[in-house]
Amino acid sequence: MYNLPNDESLDISVFSRLFESTTNSYKYLYFLSLLDIIKRKIFDVLSPISFQDIIVEMLANAWYPHNYFKLYFGVQDQIAKKLDSLELEITEPILKFRDIDKKLLRTTISEQNIDDIVKFISKYVPYRSIRPFFARETRGFQDSDVNLAVIALSKNQFENKKPLYCLNAEKQKNCTAIIFHSHWIKYLEKNYTIVRGWASWEWLKYMQQRNPNIPNVVNKLFMPQQRDSLSKQTKYWKTVLTYQEIKCIYSEVQLNQEQISLDHYLPWSFVAHDQLWNLIPTTPSVNSSKSNNLPSQIYFSDFVNLQHLGLTVSYNHIPENKWLKYIEPFVSDFKVNQPEDLFDKIIITNVYETNLLPMITLASNQGFSANWIYA
Repeated sequence: MYNLPNDESLDISVFSRLFESTTNSYKYLYFLSLLDIIKRKIFDVLSPISFQDIIVEMLANAWYPHNYFKLYFGVQDQIAKKLDSLELEITEPILKFRDIDKKLLRTTISEQNIDDIVKFISKYVPYRSIRPFFARETRGFQDSDVNLAVIALSKNQFENKKPLYCLNAEKQKNCTAIIFHSHWIKYLEKNYTIVRGWASWEWLKYMQQRNPNIPNVVNKLFMPQQRDSLSKQTKYWKTVLTYQEIKCIYSEVQLNQEQISLDHYLPWSFVAHDQLWNLIPTTPSVNSSKSNNLPSQIYFSDFVNLQHLGLTVSYNHIPENKWLKYIEPFVSDFKVNQPEDLFDKIIITNVYETNLLPMITLASNQGFSANWIYA
């Protein structure tokens, strides 16, 4: 899908094979983290970049897909296990995606004891990531000999072979950082968007293989830049409330159209979208209480009834062309034959049972807290 830009002074064909034979998350997170670091340093990084800094960046990059969106990294993945073991104080700027450049997240992680994961990642990843540049020279080597060979080769052939980087010492026990080749820094600065897109695509393919049934994986790999506005969806439900009295399905409180909050029945952190078929009005306090929990089965029937009510009332009070735009996600996502089918209570109940109940089970298995009841 991605053709990396050519450069006469660099071996782009080798560079494009950085992720070959990758069976865990490490190389993807490692390279993406290198890109983040050099961009943050405005591509002025001829001085060493420490393993410690890279691995903190890796953990920060892994936090959103693993901890927030609860994606699966693989049974043996140590990055995910380390994140699970940390006692991180996650503040609102992080949760609300206002932690620009993951600064607070990186600081929070840095304050923890991560010596074990630094040692684990540093043992292989920095060396194996540039091994493709020396594939011929290290072919047939015993695994225990590869790292030492890569250290020597990357240093001795730094100017003629031009690997992505070399290590900062001659013996592995003394290696604590990498040193980028200046030509690669220039290449990455010039082609950052394309290279970042290529690495993200490779990361996506890896994660989709491990999360085949999870919705919207593509939007869960990185920190969202911001949440989309719910103004259109709020306008829809306020219109319904203008013509129909509605009680909150959780608290049974009569709703006031001027003081409603829209609830994602399936948590946003699971679906990563704001489709109208998953949104219902509630009170701000109830919505805050529910957070990203999965509601109890006792609310499901009322949820479906409310959606059906919203569809029928809105149809009678919204111009048809606007109504069709509102309900397009119902038709496309639920694959109903025609919009009029949404008025049929039996059809819409069956549609929700077929689509949402398996997703609730999947989200619960993925780690989202289930059976939430408003108290």
